[in-house]
Amino acid sequence: MMAKMGAVIRIVVMPSLTECCPDRRYIKMNSMKATVKSRKMSIMNYCTNCGAGLTQKIPKGDNMPRFVCDECGLVHYQNPKVVAACIPEWQGKILLCKRAIAPRVGLWTIPAGFMENGESVNQAAVRETFEEAQAEVEIIDLFGVYNIVRVNQVYVIFRGRMMTGEFSPGMESLETDLFTKDEIPWDHLAFRVIKKSLVRYYADLERGIDRPFIDDIR
Repeated sequence: MMAKMGAVIRIVVMPSLTECCPDRRYIKMNSMKATVKSRKMSIMNYCTNCGAGLTQKIPKGDNMPRFVCDECGLVHYQNPKVVAACIPEWQGKILLCKRAIAPRVGLWTIPAGFMENGESVNQAAVRETFEEAQAEVEIIDLFGVYNIVRVNQVYVIFRGRMMTGEFSPGMESLETDLFTKDEIPWDHLAFRVIKKSLVRYYADLERGIDRPFIDDIR
């Protein structure tokens, strides 16, 4: 069944922010190196509005290649996916999940997943934590943002306070457990973004840093 598409939202791509300066008043900005040739697009064959064939071209008034319907003229925009994640905290430990689904089955991660329509990014982080670890959390604050341009994803990671010490594996997890820094299975974490996040999390705790960051994973 083909869904009708509503109004098209244009996204203005700005240079990525990478780090806060020590005085916290300024933000250093990376130069934007992305070009039309380097932009990755998923292949689409048929229009989601009328089912006709698509042609990849640069629409009038645009500067990026898009899939455009040959019949109704609908422009199909492809934008990065937002992954909402949470570092659940409980009495000096953090809650991790061992993945039960591909990719990286059997490796450990913080609760994380794609946002759903109709929810905010912090609501998505709370939902994912309950779905994957059956744990209720209250969002403390934003921990940081990672841009993963090569896979068209943006990770938005929050710190969350567990409401109780209760947790158990959800449908997408084999195990769930609380870990101190030294207990974390560092060599068995599912994704590079998870390891970088946790390394930074503990480094910030040790240095007394309590501010969000924006960084890139290449």
